[in-house]
Amino acid sequence: MSKIAVCSEGPGLDDLLDPRFGRAAGFIIVDPDTMVFEYVDNGSSQAMGQGAGIQAAETVARTGVKVVLTGSVGPKAFQALQAAGIKVGQNFDNMSVRQALERYRSGQVEWAEQPNRQGRR
Repeated sequence: MSKIAVCSEGPGLDDLLDPRFGRAAGFIIVDPDTMVFEYVDNGSSQAMGQGAGIQAAETVARTGVKVVLTGSVGPKAFQALQAAGIKVGQNFDNMSVRQALERYRSGQVEWAEQPNRQGRR
């Protein structure tokens, strides 16, 4: 199975899932079969006035993931993820990274066909 990225408020599996994709604190990059993971900080995107979602999409694409689990994703980030061949599982809210991974592993993912958040103006 391919590695996946989960938006996270912290560097561990028991940290809360960050509901924002582009301005997430970071990403847990994990092999869902082995649960071996690493944390990728997203601080540079958080500081951006515009373009945070595109920058975050480039960050996760460089890790080689094929799936992102998040709460919401805006239109530009969604387009960038699609262009990179990354599937987006959205509407993950109020749970830990580990809980989101368990939902993924049990096949309970709502796959996005479009962004579920408006872009920043």
